[in-house]
Amino acid sequence: MKKNVYIIGSKGIPANYGGFETFVEKLTEYQQCKNIKYYVACMRENSLKSGVNTDIFEHNGATCFNVDVPSIGPAKAIWYDVAALNKAIKFAIENNDVSPDFYVLACRIGPFIHYFKKKIQSIGGRLLVNPDGHEWLREKWSLPVRKYWKFSESLMVKYADLLVCDSKNIELYIQNEYKKYKPETTYIAYGTDLSKSKFSSDSEIVRKWFQEKNISENNYYLVVGRFVPENNYASMLREFIKSNSKKDFVLVTNVEKNSFFEKLKLETKFDQDPRINFVGTVYDQNLLKYIRENAFAYFHGHEVGGTNPSLLEALASTKLNLLLDVGFNREVAEDSAIYWKKDDLSMVIENAESLSINEISQLQSKAFARVKEQFSWEFIVSEYEQMFLA
Repeated sequence: MKKNVYIIGSKGIPANYGGFETFVEKLTEYQQCKNIKYYVACMRENSLKSGVNTDIFEHNGATCFNVDVPSIGPAKAIWYDVAALNKAIKFAIENNDVSPDFYVLACRIGPFIHYFKKKIQSIGGRLLVNPDGHEWLREKWSLPVRKYWKFSESLMVKYADLLVCDSKNIELYIQNEYKKYKPETTYIAYGTDLSKSKFSSDSEIVRKWFQEKNISENNYYLVVGRFVPENNYASMLREFIKSNSKKDFVLVTNVEKNSFFEKLKLETKFDQDPRINFVGTVYDQNLLKYIRENAFAYFHGHEVGGTNPSLLEALASTKLNLLLDVGFNREVAEDSAIYWKKDDLSMVIENAESLSINEISQLQSKAFARVKEQFSWEFIVSEYEQMFLA
């Protein structure tokens, strides 16, 4: 008997960007169990980017259905999730599904979830929720929006049949914060790709990029991620400027029309340090892998969220990883990385540059082994399939 699983909350597949989008892409791409049939809600504007304009289409063996969403500012994501879940339940009824699963990614629709839970229960379905990270802590949200996130999260936890946490720290938080609801939780991490870059040092695209940016292999620190305050760019820039390193600091991130960029420029005066190089985004995944593989070291300053995709990619690719010392990062990297506090990174940089080739090589081997064992997409997808079939 087929197990039908409806996935709500990603912008959709084919994945153009984003953690949840990549997760759904890989979940369907690496599918091993033929008894599971995936239905994926997609935002029509995401599908159009991939040249798809039909209401329903197939991708990676999944049936994808487009949802039209009006441009209504911050409420757009809430509207989308509500409309997508409505559509998914309608499909399940039309299909005469037996025990379907509805997997909702993130906690945006808490005020509406009791209504949906009753509908899902009435057809013998299960409501699964991925609580994501601490969205209510993100500085990009105003105070009223943060309060909404927290309130919405509490209702999603209350009514979920199962909460799928991609971080042990998040699972612990859910259990402690909402113990009055006795939440059912499970831990399944995020995954990553372990393959090496297809480019070599003499590939034309590689040489062009490195010459344009005026940097050279193994002579730069790297960071890749969204340019937001909770990723601790302020600490990384300030501490790097303080250090005596002769290497460059390369930041692969989008700072166009970003007020945070201007604020940091005023605060840290990073524009006066020739070592600091904002290089924009890199969309070619093979080039990005090559850039990771040939960094001297990777900085990871993420403080909010679960298993972070960019951290997994760094552990799989970069020789040396210097991570902000928080529970999320320690649970992923364990003893395969070096950790820093917000006010001692400059000292960690000095120490990193005194490490021998052998010491760096040992850390690299540990990091790759850790990712291969616990975070490969094959492993993560098999964990998900066992959960859906349980």
